[in-house]
Amino acid sequence: MKTIDPVTLATPFFILTVILEIVLARFGKLKATYETSDTAVSLTMGLISSLAGLLTAGASFAAAMWIYQHRLFTIPMTAVWAWIAVFLLEDLTYYWFHRLSHERRFWWAAHVNHHSSQHYNLSTALRQTWTGGLAGTWALWLPLSLIGFPPAMVAIQKGVSLVYQYWIHTEAIRRLPKPFEAVLNTPSHHRVHHARNPRYLDSNYAGILIVWDRMFGTFQPELDEEACRYGLVHNLGTFNIVRVAFHEWIGIVQDIVRQPRHILGWLFGPPGWSPDGSRDTSASLKAQWAARQGAPPTVPAKDAV
Repeated sequence: MKTIDPVTLATPFFILTVILEIVLARFGKLKATYETSDTAVSLTMGLISSLAGLLTAGASFAAAMWIYQHRLFTIPMTAVWAWIAVFLLEDLTYYWFHRLSHERRFWWAAHVNHHSSQHYNLSTALRQTWTGGLAGTWALWLPLSLIGFPPAMVAIQKGVSLVYQYWIHTEAIRRLPKPFEAVLNTPSHHRVHHARNPRYLDSNYAGILIVWDRMFGTFQPELDEEACRYGLVHNLGTFNIVRVAFHEWIGIVQDIVRQPRHILGWLFGPPGWSPDGSRDTSASLKAQWAARQGAPPTVPAKDAV
C-alpha cells in the first residue's frame, strides 16, 4: 500500500491561504499582521524543513518497520475502530512530544525556531525545524508500531495532525463555539501557546485535542484582558535564517565548552537553566509574575518556553 502524505497534498492549500490571508488583511477584511522579511523566513524554513526531513525519514520509517515486525498485535488498517484508536494514541503522543520539546533544552533547540516569529499568522505554521529528525523525537511514535499499528497508518495520522494544526495559526478567527473550544485545539488556544507573556508560558501543547492539556494540567485559556505577545522570552532581533535555525544549538555548545561539568544541565535542563539560576526560565518568569499579582501561577510552573 502506497502511503498517502497529507502534508504534501495540502501544500498548495497552505500557500494559497497564506496569500489569501495577506490580501484580505491588506484590505482590512480580517486581522493579520505580516512583515515581508519575517514571512520570507517562515516560508524558507518550511521549504528546507521538508528537504531536511527526507534525510531522516528513511531511518525513522525503517526503525518503525523493524519494531512492527515484533508487534504485540496485528491491527488492520481497514478497521474503523483502528483509525479511531490511532487518532487518539497519536494525538496523545504528540502532546508529550510537544511538551518535551518545550521542557528540555536539547529538544527545545530543535523546536525553538517555530516560536521565533513575533507575528502570528498562517505563515508562522510553516516555520518548521531543520533538526527535528536529528533530535530523535520521532522515536516517541515507535511504541504505536510495537502495539501493532502499521507504520504507514501512523505516518498518515501524523500528517493529518500537522495539516490540522496549520489553520490554528491565525488571529483572524477569534473563538469558536464553546463545544469546539472545550474539545479541540483552536486558534484561541494555540495563540496562548505561542505567547511569551509569563501568564501564558508552558501551556496548550495539544495537537488536535485540547483535552490532553485539560487532563494533565497545562491548559490556559486566552483572556480578553491580556493580549498575546508573540515570539521568544528573549527575541532574536534578526531575520538571519541560519541564526533562526541554529541559535539554540550554538548556545548549548558554547555553554558546554565554558562549563563542561554541567553538561547534563545544559543539555537536559529546562530552557534558560543555569547552574547559578541567573538566567530566565519560564518557571522563574511565572513565579515573578505571580508574585506581582499576589496569586499563584495559573499553570504549573515547570520549565521554559
